[in-house]
Amino acid sequence: MSLESDQEIDVMFGLKTVLTKIEAAVSRRSKDLPQIAPKLVAVSKIKPASLIIQTYEAGQRDFGENYVNELAEKASDPTVLEKCKDIRWHFIGHLQTNKINKLLSSPGLHMVQTVDSEKLAENLNKQWLKYRKDEEKLKVMVQINTSNEEAKNGIQPTDTTKFVEFVLNSCPNLQFRGLMTIGQYDYDVSKGPNPDFLTLAKCRQEICENLNLDINNVELSMGMSSDFEHAIELGATTVRVGSVIFGARPPKNT
Repeated sequence: MSLESDQEIDVMFGLKTVLTKIEAAVSRRSKDLPQIAPKLVAVSKIKPASLIIQTYEAGQRDFGENYVNELAEKASDPTVLEKCKDIRWHFIGHLQTNKINKLLSSPGLHMVQTVDSEKLAENLNKQWLKYRKDEEKLKVMVQINTSNEEAKNGIQPTDTTKFVEFVLNSCPNLQFRGLMTIGQYDYDVSKGPNPDFLTLAKCRQEICENLNLDINNVELSMGMSSDFEHAIELGATTVRVGSVIFGARPPKNT
């Protein structure tokens, strides 16, 4: 994608469109679900810092990246640092142990949404001490492989209680904030509610009952550009939207 076409993208229009759709989806949500206002994480992968700044200036604060190098680079961009003082970066990709320090040292890192092994949780817990300010804990979500696809990361739904209990009891520098899933792509909603979203909500129900947690304090990060409205209707408290705001990404082979 050329720089020219990036400049032509109207992120303010995209952002407004998404926020309007979020509001409408909330109004359709069952009153039995926790009434938490959904948070939008704008996923800016492969898009330039200039578009992040424009989106920030339009009022967006939470941004997500899938790759550590890209998050670190954008978070450390001098113009982003100067113009986006309250930006909150969410890491939403697979995190390898050897990239932990690079991620944790990124300015404005707000949350790691993809904790999917005890080893990773232990490493984050240990390394965070080097980077944290005051007594601040690192906010994390536990990633669950709700679609049971080999290509996707995340723990099995049946291991959720055990794993969340490990984070709560053995990782004092981490603050458990909720559960996250990617789920299968292009699910056909005409077949009924997305089973991945139902599974994530069920996992939340189970950990709240088993570990005596307040359901209103346990977030669900699910839903992307193609299905974020449906995810909100099923209880998402965080949605991760990229192309609707920033324009389509070029195909992977370019």
